[in-house]
Amino acid sequence: MRITKFGHACVRIEHDDAVVVLDPGSFTDVAAVTGASAVLITHEHADHYDCDRLRASDAMIYTIEAVAARIREDAPDLIDRLRVVSPGDLLDVGIPVEVIGEKHAVIHPELPHFDNSGYLLRVGDQLIYHPGDALTVPASRVDLLLAPVSAPWLKVSEAVDFVRAVGAPRTLAIHDKVYTEVALGMVETHMGRLLPGGQEFLRRGDGQDL
Repeated sequence: MRITKFGHACVRIEHDDAVVVLDPGSFTDVAAVTGASAVLITHEHADHYDCDRLRASDAMIYTIEAVAARIREDAPDLIDRLRVVSPGDLLDVGIPVEVIGEKHAVIHPELPHFDNSGYLLRVGDQLIYHPGDALTVPASRVDLLLAPVSAPWLKVSEAVDFVRAVGAPRTLAIHDKVYTEVALGMVETHMGRLLPGGQEFLRRGDGQDL
């Protein structure tokens, strides 16, 4: 298994013959999708969904109806590769995947409440969870959490509590383009102080493997 952190919320997972890319949005180098066999998209915001990134591979695209509707409007040339998923679905994208959650975290009460579904991937004997822009805690165990650490809808206390609640032995920081390097260092310090023993918090630069 190989896990590579790309720009912002994008992570690439390679296992056996599968290459699964999650949320290659506008802050992500297009190289993230090279050779992908499947792309999973959590929601419609541009930092997670970008048509040009989807066009850069021949991979099947798995996403919720809200994103599918955008793709039908923005990029009808991609419709033949589009598969709509719903919360609770069990998928086989070369790696078994469970679709988890229904809503984006609240940005502000006066703004629309967007749909969002995360993905729990079984990679060998490891369970890897990408929640998208939500703090939905899955019912099953998680071995590696891909945790948002910076966003207009997120406080550091909420990020810490989410990591604690999921309880994964390892957490990789994602959704990190909103903060400066100084601010991300502060998040790392807080995680180090506040996470219980047995929970490791990790950061990687764009294009670096876990």
